[in-house]
Amino acid sequence: MILHTEEIGIGEPIVFLHTGLQTGLTDFQYQREFFKDSFQVILPDLRGHGKSVNNDLSNFFEDAAKDLFSTLEEKEMESVHIVGASLGALVGLFFAKRFPEKVKSLTLSGITPGKPENWLQMHQEDVGIQTQLLQNEKAVNYFDQLHLADWKQFLYMGRDEEWYPFDETKDLAGIHSPILLIVGEGNPNETKGAISYPSMQNNVHVSIIPFASHLVHSEQPELYSKILDLFLKSIEKSS
Repeated sequence: MILHTEEIGIGEPIVFLHTGLQTGLTDFQYQREFFKDSFQVILPDLRGHGKSVNNDLSNFFEDAAKDLFSTLEEKEMESVHIVGASLGALVGLFFAKRFPEKVKSLTLSGITPGKPENWLQMHQEDVGIQTQLLQNEKAVNYFDQLHLADWKQFLYMGRDEEWYPFDETKDLAGIHSPILLIVGEGNPNETKGAISYPSMQNNVHVSIIPFASHLVHSEQPELYSKILDLFLKSIEKSS
């Protein structure tokens, strides 16, 4: 499917892939203002989010990567900088592995490289939080207005213990463009990637951000943006 997108700015295209249950406009708000004067900022709504209406989540990550490819083809964009957080980072990883020729650089945050030993406990806690969300009338009304598709499907998808694609996050194989991993120090499962990924291939740069955890781009937006800017400028200098 062709994703609904918002676009601001002029320059090389940079695509920000939002977190779960957010949209292109509700996430990466600081970053889009930071980069709009030097880049064409592309803000898609991922499948089933916002105005990208699709209720088929049976093969979400594969389909979401194909959606992004179709969208970039529709816009006649040969290659772009991809920036993703959490769910968006997983989509970006799938996309970069399947369509590496489309990726000028890849920036990831909020991903776990290996299955944690306490994954079952973590998963059960997440399901409990999701259950509470569904019982919160104010939150349900907010997400009903934000998403045209049935957003509750993402919560149901997350109830499957095997929903997280650890087979994909275990490595960055096949991605030859520059990669930046930004992680918050407060999430030990995610910081493991700061060690494992660079040891596998030499095109990986790493930044560990203090006083931040899973959503580092919103918890430390200024630091995140400055580091991303340095990364992108280093690519420009080397090209």
